[in-house]
Amino acid sequence: MSFDSPCATPAANARPQPIRIHHGFEDSMRFGEMCAVRCSTCALRRVCVPEGLSDEDARRFDDVPRVRRAVRRGETLFRAGDRFEHIYAVRAGSFKTVVMHPDGREQVTGYLLAGELLGLGGIAAGHHVAEAVALEDSQVCAIGFPGLEAVAGQVPVMQRQLHRLFAAAIVRDQSQLLRLGTMRGEARLASFLLDISARLAALGYSPRSFLLRMTREEIGSYLGLQLETVSRMFSRLQARSILTVRQREVTLVDTLSLGEMANSAA
Repeated sequence: MSFDSPCATPAANARPQPIRIHHGFEDSMRFGEMCAVRCSTCALRRVCVPEGLSDEDARRFDDVPRVRRAVRRGETLFRAGDRFEHIYAVRAGSFKTVVMHPDGREQVTGYLLAGELLGLGGIAAGHHVAEAVALEDSQVCAIGFPGLEAVAGQVPVMQRQLHRLFAAAIVRDQSQLLRLGTMRGEARLASFLLDISARLAALGYSPRSFLLRMTREEIGSYLGLQLETVSRMFSRLQARSILTVRQREVTLVDTLSLGEMANSAA
């Protein structure tokens, strides 16, 4: 369930350091192009391929149909109602998931980073229930779900890893419901920033300085806040030297204070 390809250059497999520069693409891959993928030498292999696979099981897993795809900023990876055939592992870049209100307004429901899975909601319904849009030039690994499910049924360690990844997505959704249901506006923003920090740290990236690809308006939609409220809160946090913002680069200066805000009573 990972992200390397025979068409990648050696630079593509290097561990990206720091987070600010991990979004580039190999010269050999054009937007819209798809090419075959193998997990054997992927830089993010540890994120989704479990340790302890036998050589036979690893070969079986490598035979699961998958392709890598480059997705340009603003391009839609899948839409609500599209037939569910793949789950998508984000190899580089980031995505938002959105649903549309009957009046045409967009509601942001998710913010996905490198090493995370897109499209899991389609497993139950047989079709995608949201739209996934690239927030920057990105890459995904499209994994054929029937083949993945079949291999997981034969390889217990792979099945456990798949369950772990699914559970991580459920925990993210539960955390978002907690923000919306019990937290004040400032606590929602603090919790959101700390969540991004923790997710990046788990991938080996800087937990304190990162590019926040969502706009203030998208953050407001995701957190259930008005655009003006989000802007005021960022300004207030900067004035208190809790964080700094330079264009879209956010640096968390005082994570202790952010944690206290996130844990404050509703």
